[in-house]
Amino acid sequence: MKTISENACFGGTQGVYTHASKVCACDMTFGLFLPEEAAEGPVPLLWYLSGLTCTHENAMTKAGAQTWAADHGIALVFPDTSPRGEGVADDEAYDLGQGAGFYVNATESPWAPHFQMWDYITDELTKLLDHSFALDMERQAITGHSMGGHGALTMAMSLPGRFRSVSAFAPISNPTNSDWGRKQLSAYLGNNEERWAAHDATLLMREKGFDGPILIDTGTSDQFIDLLKPEALAEATAARRQQATLRLQPGYDHSYFFVSTFMEEHVAFHADALYA
Repeated sequence: MKTISENACFGGTQGVYTHASKVCACDMTFGLFLPEEAAEGPVPLLWYLSGLTCTHENAMTKAGAQTWAADHGIALVFPDTSPRGEGVADDEAYDLGQGAGFYVNATESPWAPHFQMWDYITDELTKLLDHSFALDMERQAITGHSMGGHGALTMAMSLPGRFRSVSAFAPISNPTNSDWGRKQLSAYLGNNEERWAAHDATLLMREKGFDGPILIDTGTSDQFIDLLKPEALAEATAARRQQATLRLQPGYDHSYFFVSTFMEEHVAFHADALYA
């Protein structure tokens, strides 16, 4: 692992690091905010998974999350959204290829050699963080925006006991029934739609649910709301009688102005679970 930068930030440190990923077969970059409490011992960890076209940097610089994480003594990790670099497959469209990993393990050509984002997040990067930093990996929570909200919800429901809480900003909630999902899942996983179900939050809610609190915000003026399908997840959540707070925020769109507006509440929500 190499240190790209480390900056003082709200009493702690905002770092950017790169490492050679075995599962993605390329160098990967991530940001990590450590609050000042990390100097004294391990602190809880909140994952932030970003959306389409983003890198590790978007939320790190735009979401304002460090302010609130510092208040609660929580670390924040900002992974990249896909493998990158020479020899890594890409597509001319913004919603496939580099910047659009969708947090799945690709099985299809040309994506399979590098696009192993599920294993990268849930296994390889998790182990690297545990080994390299003062983090309490028994206390993890996860959030994300758009494609990252999709990833956060699917990981939380698929890995029982891993995360104490999950939240999302405008998540892609029903990708097997959306143009933001069917295109990517077929490209990465092939045409057998039974394999797609493990990466659909609405289907996972019907099948498994989540053993903990859930918070989801979506703007009523989100320009992509028809692709996000918040109503599908809401119906599945109600049918399961799952503990959850699902909010439609009047007038907000899909941007980081929306994310940063509600970030304080999301970090506090996770702090309640991480320190329970």
